[in-house]
Amino acid sequence: MKIKRRRFLQQSALGVGGVLLGARLTSADSKPQNFNPYETIPFGKTKLDVTRLCLGTGMNGGMRQSNQTRMGKAKFEDLIHGAYDRGIRLFDMADLYGTHPYLIPTLKDIPRDNYKIISKLWWRKGGIPEPERPDANIVVARFLKELRTDYIDVLLLHCVTSGKWPEELRRQMDILSGLKEKGMIRALGVSCHSLEALDAAVSEPWVQCVHTRINPDGVQMDGPADKVVPILKRLHAAGKAVTGMKICGAGKWRDDPEKRAESIKFVLGLGCVDVLNVGFEKPAEIDDFAGMVTKTARI
Repeated sequence: MKIKRRRFLQQSALGVGGVLLGARLTSADSKPQNFNPYETIPFGKTKLDVTRLCLGTGMNGGMRQSNQTRMGKAKFEDLIHGAYDRGIRLFDMADLYGTHPYLIPTLKDIPRDNYKIISKLWWRKGGIPEPERPDANIVVARFLKELRTDYIDVLLLHCVTSGKWPEELRRQMDILSGLKEKGMIRALGVSCHSLEALDAAVSEPWVQCVHTRINPDGVQMDGPADKVVPILKRLHAAGKAVTGMKICGAGKWRDDPEKRAESIKFVLGLGCVDVLNVGFEKPAEIDDFAGMVTKTARI
């Protein structure tokens, strides 16, 4: 297994590094550029520009709680302020995490158009306290009140697993499209939790952006990296914005800087993951992660 994984990492590096190698042969004095974790980049073919690094708020999330909400209001607000002060301008939330009431009130003195927010609609059984699953227009109206904003930059269908989700969730997709036309949502997409669902997103025109789990070891992913990466490349080639999750192994590598650095280098080297979405719990973790991103050469 180690040999197979090593070979895959080497092949991935070769695949994305051919252009760089040619550039070095023609210009020996040129220096490789490094990634800036706080740079603003296009979010696929949406009209949004976002920072490469995103603050996730759903670590161990469920039943409208997460590690971020469980740390208490004061510490969570300090984390949000710390992220913004460092340069993060993209914040990931969800109904499942219970993080809607925190973000915008914390940033109340900052113009709303200075940052972007992502939220997710939970349509599955369980996960949130109430059993009812109202249509998306009712749920989004509640979201806007909880978030204290007139619009959501990115709204995702949360945790799709079926390869037939575009058929099964078409009614909600159509409702969300109508809300987008009214300016209540700016971009639409899905958070995928199976290879079949991920593959279905490639050819679905409704999808503008995809949240996907990616790291070199396949930790809490939809499949092994050698199965996931080709789909991510197809998503990116189709103009979908790709946001990577579980880059730190769902917290598994919190105390393993070598593994975190390896994963960051792997994910950025793929050339098909636009945003790194990480559930930081301390401002110092942002600094550590951002430093590793900065040390990674752009291929």
